[in-house]
Amino acid sequence: MTSPNPPYGIATLAHFGLIRFAGADAQAFLQGQLSCDVTGLQPGHAVYGSYNTPKGRMLATFLLWRDDAGYAMQLPRSLAESIRRRLSMYVLRSKVTLHDANDEYELLGIVGADTGVQLADVCAQLPANVLTLTASGTARVLRLDDERFLLIIERAHARAIHDALAGKLPAISAEAWDWTNIRAGIPYITPATQDQFVPQMANLDLINAVSFSKGCYPGQEIVARMHYLGKLKQRMYLAAVDGDESAVAGDKLYSPGTGEQATGMIVNAAADPDRPREVLAVMHIESFKAGEVHLKTADGPRLRFSDLPYLIPA
Repeated sequence: MTSPNPPYGIATLAHFGLIRFAGADAQAFLQGQLSCDVTGLQPGHAVYGSYNTPKGRMLATFLLWRDDAGYAMQLPRSLAESIRRRLSMYVLRSKVTLHDANDEYELLGIVGADTGVQLADVCAQLPANVLTLTASGTARVLRLDDERFLLIIERAHARAIHDALAGKLPAISAEAWDWTNIRAGIPYITPATQDQFVPQMANLDLINAVSFSKGCYPGQEIVARMHYLGKLKQRMYLAAVDGDESAVAGDKLYSPGTGEQATGMIVNAAADPDRPREVLAVMHIESFKAGEVHLKTADGPRLRFSDLPYLIPA
């Protein structure tokens, strides 16, 4: 399948939420709750991860970074408050505080091959490496990959920075930004897909979002057992949907080899007027190898697969 042109411009990411963690025990607390290696996360760096049930099923996926104020977790806003409340239940006597930081910051996404040039005119210091963070005045800049930046701006100064960038870059939709996450193979759990997948099913082990050498966290035993002893039967793949079908997260997938039983589920879906609707879809590996997977019904729109930017084991 021909790769469509990527979006170019600036997106307001109001559909993402932010939880802040601070205190002497913040690192130890997060290390005992999340799938990623928080102890190894150095200041000015970020990592993807998941928060799981005791049975190893993901309740949320997120981007976590460490800065001068502690730790910050970006995740879909539709889950942020429920995840904050659930994590708060386990603080007990730990010296850690966590709070909803949505009113404190505005999140902007910048995407495009040379957007760093325009961004440098507004934010003097840009991170050189992927998943690293720099502070530039009232904004923090996080490099997600070669063509994407996340800006975390103090709310009081957000309008001035947004207006300065808007004079240099066109506005793009939040869904266009989500499309770039899909193309990057970065899944975000939403209410429709909570408690559905073990991290490896959604390729979190392939994006350094799971540590197999750290200590216990919810679901760790099951996640580790699948890694060391089990044979993974499902993986996440990138695909476009034939026709004008509006695939959404939680939609089931079918293939001839599984009959009336679903072979998988849509994790994320996004499109805009200039691009086809594309999805991240978890499915049985054998169904992917057979090459025929349909949306919603056994004779529904067919998925057309593309390569992800990272290698999926055979």
